[in-house]
Amino acid sequence: MEFLLEIMTEELPSSHVKGALAQLQAGFSKEIKSSGIEVSGLKALGTCRRLVLVADLGAGQPDQEEIVTGPPRTAGLAPDGSFTQAALGFARSQGISVDNLQVVKTAKGEYLGFKRQKKGKSTPEIIKEKLPAIISSLSFPKTMRWADKSFRFSRPVKSLLCLFNGQVVAVSFEGLEASNKTAGHFIHSPVGLTVNSYQQYYQALKDNFVLVDPAERKSRIQDQFQEKLTGIKAQIYPDERLLERLLWNVEYPLVIMGSFPDSYLSLPLEVLSTAMREGQQLFSVVKGKKQLPCFLGIADAPSDPKNYIVTGNERVLKARLEDARFFWENDLKISLTERAKQLSEVVFQEKLGSYADKVARLQELVGYISERLDLKNLKKDLTEAARLSKSDLLTEMVREFPELQGKMGGIYAQRQGWPETVSRAIYEHYQPESWEDPVPDSVGGAILSLADKLDTMAGISGTGYTISGSSDPYGLRRSALGVTKIILDKKFHLSLRRLIDKSVSLLKKKLTLPEEQVKAACLGLLEGRLRFILEKKGYSYDLINAALAPGLDYLDHTEARIEALSSLKVSKNFEQFIMMVKRVKNILKDSPKAKLDPARLTEKEEKELYSALKIIKKNAEGMMAKGDFAGAQKIIFRLQAPLNSFFDRVLVMAEDKRIRSNRLALLAQVQSLVDQLADYS
Repeated sequence: MEFLLEIMTEELPSSHVKGALAQLQAGFSKEIKSSGIEVSGLKALGTCRRLVLVADLGAGQPDQEEIVTGPPRTAGLAPDGSFTQAALGFARSQGISVDNLQVVKTAKGEYLGFKRQKKGKSTPEIIKEKLPAIISSLSFPKTMRWADKSFRFSRPVKSLLCLFNGQVVAVSFEGLEASNKTAGHFIHSPVGLTVNSYQQYYQALKDNFVLVDPAERKSRIQDQFQEKLTGIKAQIYPDERLLERLLWNVEYPLVIMGSFPDSYLSLPLEVLSTAMREGQQLFSVVKGKKQLPCFLGIADAPSDPKNYIVTGNERVLKARLEDARFFWENDLKISLTERAKQLSEVVFQEKLGSYADKVARLQELVGYISERLDLKNLKKDLTEAARLSKSDLLTEMVREFPELQGKMGGIYAQRQGWPETVSRAIYEHYQPESWEDPVPDSVGGAILSLADKLDTMAGISGTGYTISGSSDPYGLRRSALGVTKIILDKKFHLSLRRLIDKSVSLLKKKLTLPEEQVKAACLGLLEGRLRFILEKKGYSYDLINAALAPGLDYLDHTEARIEALSSLKVSKNFEQFIMMVKRVKNILKDSPKAKLDPARLTEKEEKELYSALKIIKKNAEGMMAKGDFAGAQKIIFRLQAPLNSFFDRVLVMAEDKRIRSNRLALLAQVQSLVDQLADYS
């Protein structure tokens, strides 16, 4: 039977809607299912003014048999088996014949009782009970109270529509009574609407300029984009975040197209698109990589017959572009080198000093990383890029549009004649800023970005700052994600531990925590982000744990370990290999460490195992050093035959303590070799 819920509010911030719908859907599903009601086809829909659920629900809870207990058996039955007054009184109070009583065994002992059918509650009864708490549980980044209510929500709740099988469910919530009434678009059709089904609700809203399904709104936007752009053979400058924001910011999208004077095309594309996006939520229109003198916007309206929306946007945009041109021309009057000298006056972090201090550390770090990657030819240019990397923080353009940091530095560096390696590295060094954001294209940009993020991680962690919940004002998770993504995507063979050691060593005088504690904190952050990335790639929790067991250092090796483990799981040798590893591990459990003395190996089988181990260890470790963990795994499996012979014919736990200790030391070397691959337990 059909269920429909609408929570109508005042305009919600677009960033609040999608999360609220996900919570509402999950909370409703959990509470209704746990109450024994069948749920199918549950969908969450909505706009910036309404949160909507639609589903097929069962009619109610199934009837259940319950046992009602009365007096203990000893009090309810006389020695001759007849019922006592206690039993008679209990039966009378329950409205049943005493003959219906029987002995019931419980955890507390035996009692007299009886079985009866408990009628299940209807779905409307359950909804009425559960829905207020479900709505109250919704959380938002920011909340408010209104009128005399203590209840908090993102924005004031105006009304509730709640229907089951076409009938109103009498839900009460914070002074509101649910009904079968909603309303059209708040400006273009603010009329009351009465509905009795989802289909009627959907159509009535559509007829009154509300598209409640976000997929339909997105399709309408994309169709109108295509319609506007086909004639001029152009494209939108990609901006998925803006499209997502606007999707949840309108109820009836209308794509508009406007223009601006050609004279502003002298500004970089990055400046034009940012000025449009941040000021007015407009999209740049490009042909190839060249900006055209026009823009697209998304209005919340059925039409713009007198072009008021377009001309209003054009007027405001022209003023913003004029400001941007003023910033651009003024910024170019001062070189990045001159600005770099002023970085000593800009605080990076109170305990970590100025941006001049940070830049000095970055120059050391990029040099170190270049050498570790055997890219000494880049060292000079990247040292210059690091020196200039934060100069754009002092420009008027970045003060106005902070999201252009790095990019403007790269653009200004190019205009001022710096080599491509320098300008590109500066331009890209804040990337990636999220999971979706790509890593730098250039190797130089990747190295400078690594250095910047490592310095931030080590420095902020070294001040004693820790991340709590969703609060991460210094972006430590983002920095750790960036480091991890860059190393994996660029296939850099770099030791994380050495990188962190170097970063921490450059901060020695500024750290407030012991160095080892800072290093451990950085490794913990990186491991957390690595797990996140590997899970995103579809690897299972068990495989990730097994691959990380040898420790976190070379990230390219971690993924190679996982792939080796994946290939082993589908191999015919899987069970044999695991049994071999577990047998060795079980024998060594709780055994004291001992040093192997080859001269004490007396039995033929233990000598053969030792000889095989030496050869296999040398070959396997060579393969692992090159990242060939699948090959190393296959070679180590060759230990199975000499190990089986050893176990069959040699008594490991010999009476002679020295012989026993030596044999355990031999097995410990086998275990040590296997542990370099992964944890197979």
